[in-house]
Amino acid sequence: MRIYHNMEALNAWRTLNTVKGEMGKSLEKLSSGLRINRAADDAAGLAISEKMRNQVKGLDTAVRNAQDAISMIQTAEGGMDEIHSILKRMRELAVQASTDTNTDADRVQLQNEFTELRDEINRIAKTTQFNTKNLLDGSLKETRKADAKIVSPGSAHFYVDAFTSSIQTSGNIIIEVGQFSNAATSQLEVKVTLITAGGTTVSTTTVGNGSIAIGGVSIKWDTDQIATIDDFGGTLAKGTKVDGGAVAVFGQVTAGTNGVDPLNYHIGANEGQVISLGFESMKADDIGITTGIKIDSQSDAEFAVSAIDAAVYKVSAFRSKLGAAQNRLEHTIKNLGVASENLTAAESRIRDADMAKVMAEYTRQQILMQSGTAMLSQANQLPQQVLQLLR
Repeated sequence: MRIYHNMEALNAWRTLNTVKGEMGKSLEKLSSGLRINRAADDAAGLAISEKMRNQVKGLDTAVRNAQDAISMIQTAEGGMDEIHSILKRMRELAVQASTDTNTDADRVQLQNEFTELRDEINRIAKTTQFNTKNLLDGSLKETRKADAKIVSPGSAHFYVDAFTSSIQTSGNIIIEVGQFSNAATSQLEVKVTLITAGGTTVSTTTVGNGSIAIGGVSIKWDTDQIATIDDFGGTLAKGTKVDGGAVAVFGQVTAGTNGVDPLNYHIGANEGQVISLGFESMKADDIGITTGIKIDSQSDAEFAVSAIDAAVYKVSAFRSKLGAAQNRLEHTIKNLGVASENLTAAESRIRDADMAKVMAEYTRQQILMQSGTAMLSQANQLPQQVLQLLR
């Protein structure tokens, strides 16, 4: 029997302290609802959980990004919807001016409204904005752009943005040059549409090097992407004469950037998870409704009808592209929501406390705490038995 070292009491005290520490951790888990409150609770689990939390936050933010992108697209489409309405009215005016039941004075009045509507198209294109970004003025085009220069022998140069505009002749031949159907190889696409006197439309499209012929017009280009129009005749555009009527040359058609990258919408939790979208110019000149398109004479009005048809096609084509992009973003939002939900569930299994399990542990620890306290009290009584030897 020893009195200096009560080993039984020391053992009970050590066990009691251990149970007390575990009981404190259980109370912390029950009060916070988390299984991991500090790195010491589960070092590896904490690292994995924090990474998952970053991913969940990124996914939730990406959902908001995609929703904002849809709002931007809807803003642009709203402007284009009104441009469509204006073009319909302009076509109506052109058809009305095409009949000789009108006098020249009547056509002047029709031309006045036609001009005002063209100006309104330009105003809409220049002022349609989202978060101060102009959407329809051509400042947010696709990364690839081609410029075509028409050189009329012996006359002034006539420039046209071949990426969005068309060259129109008095013979109702619409030529579009410079679309790149394959951005990787920069193949040149040439589209020629012939609208006959009877209203029949014939269209031919060719991609890459070669030549096409339609309606007596031959278009050729070589590896340097130089296009020539042979035997064109008449006019290149309203008011631009070809002296001699022999050859008009599309000077070097090159692909490059227009100085402004398209918009990148970040739709993922990690770097590089973006989709890009450019906004084409919807200004009157860029959709083919130039100042030379008029309805103040019967022949001009007839030509204006086909020119407006071409403009409607361009607006419709880009509007369809925006609609497809919006549908894509809506699917993206749904996918991001599912990913965020599943990742949150996985993180919860690592980080969150199982309250029932922790409560069971806490109950066990309470019992051990009470019994340990009782046993420590008993162990402290053992040295007093030495007094029996001294009697």
